[in-house]
Amino acid sequence: MPKAAIDINNLPYADGDFFAFEQLLSAKEQDRLAEVREFLTREVRPIAVGCWNRAEFPMELIPKLAEIDLVSPVRRQGYSNLFAGILHAEATRADTSIATFMGVHDGLFTGSIEALASQEQQDAWLPEIYSLKKIGAFGLTEPLGGSDVAGGTRTTARRDGGKWILNGAKRWIGNATFSDWVVIYARDIEDNQVKGFLVDTKTEGYSAVKIENKISLRTVQNADITLDNVVVPEFFKLANANSFRDTNKVLKVTRLAVAWQAVGQQLAAFDVARRYAVERSQFGRPIASFQLIQHQLVQILGNAVSSMGMMVRLSQLEDAGEAKDEQSALAKAFTTARMRESVALGRSILGGNGIVTDFEMAKVFADAEAIYSYEGTHEINTLVTGRAITGISAIV
Repeated sequence: MPKAAIDINNLPYADGDFFAFEQLLSAKEQDRLAEVREFLTREVRPIAVGCWNRAEFPMELIPKLAEIDLVSPVRRQGYSNLFAGILHAEATRADTSIATFMGVHDGLFTGSIEALASQEQQDAWLPEIYSLKKIGAFGLTEPLGGSDVAGGTRTTARRDGGKWILNGAKRWIGNATFSDWVVIYARDIEDNQVKGFLVDTKTEGYSAVKIENKISLRTVQNADITLDNVVVPEFFKLANANSFRDTNKVLKVTRLAVAWQAVGQQLAAFDVARRYAVERSQFGRPIASFQLIQHQLVQILGNAVSSMGMMVRLSQLEDAGEAKDEQSALAKAFTTARMRESVALGRSILGGNGIVTDFEMAKVFADAEAIYSYEGTHEINTLVTGRAITGISAIV
């Protein structure tokens, strides 16, 4: 008897959550996740490829993101870190660039204010940040400083009476071409410690120039920032950002968020590859009927599930206040390595169609490279973990 036709719009395990991790969320969180999923499906995924191809950010999306109210789900809205992680994975699944926009504004920028600003500063700044009336960026990486920026920050801060003078340059700063504010981390020339400052991007001496010709996260507006005697009032020096150890409080949490992005990328690869395998026929049959294709799909799913399992446990530890830096480092290294394999398998399943963005997979494949590198390279996160398990640092 002929096999029944497969309904490509109603495939089994549609959410890709093969081990039902989402059941660990509260009923309220599951309802909220469903609401955001519907928004992402309606408003984000349909425009993602076009924006990526043009390397343009959809500014018209910002009011819609404000309305769906995604900023600071844990601290402000009382959701769990597990929910926040799965939410970030879902945003990435729809479009890595928009998820990265939110990760910069919410995780890095807002996270810096929440963790390192005084209560008075938070009261003054956070309302407009939470409502997306003020868009933020995060300035840490420099043209000559990436992995070594902890001890090699070249941007300087000099106190001058009741103000600070900033000089230097930052690179790869997401959102910086249109952000209203940017948190700049600079080395105080007096005590040689890294401190944080909230800088108004309209301040004289501040400039941001878009980085062109990217092959990854093309929708994200990364910029080179120049700070030429930028004057920052004392009130805009983050009260509790007085060393790189303070900065690392932010990075530990955002490293966890990027590992969740690696989960979302794998789910996106699974979505696109499985649908294509069911729809695409060769030799008179859907290619999903061939053993090698099923093997590749299962490998993508297995990578995604193993990555998600690690992240679920790490998020639970974060909720309990027990997560460690080295655990975030291992998670980022492991999940992004699995992600790289998964998107490569997905691209392979699509064959030649996997190298054009018309079929989405080329965008998923290319965007994975940025995730693999930012928030600590695979190598640095591996060595952070290695130091934790041996007691010996291999980082020069």
